[in-house]
Amino acid sequence: MKIILLIIFLIILMAGSMYVAYEIWVSISDVEISLHGKIAMAFGITFTFLLGTGLMFLVFYSSRKGYDRENNLTETSTYQRK
Repeated sequence: MKIILLIIFLIILMAGSMYVAYEIWVSISDVEISLHGKIAMAFGITFTFLLGTGLMFLVFYSSRKGYDRENNLTETSTYQRK
């Protein structure tokens, strides 16, 4: 039940943020963004989202596979425990 409430809260928070961003975008009517600017913004947003998603996937993948564990280090490692 807690997870469902958390998901609902996050969806409401995201929708509210999108509404505020839209209202601010519309209220600034004296600034014009060309088609090329909108395309560049869409590519930037998409690339940033994909990069963040890929990096988070690698963090979880590395953690699940045990690549971050200390026992994977060899005797000849330069790692010194403090």
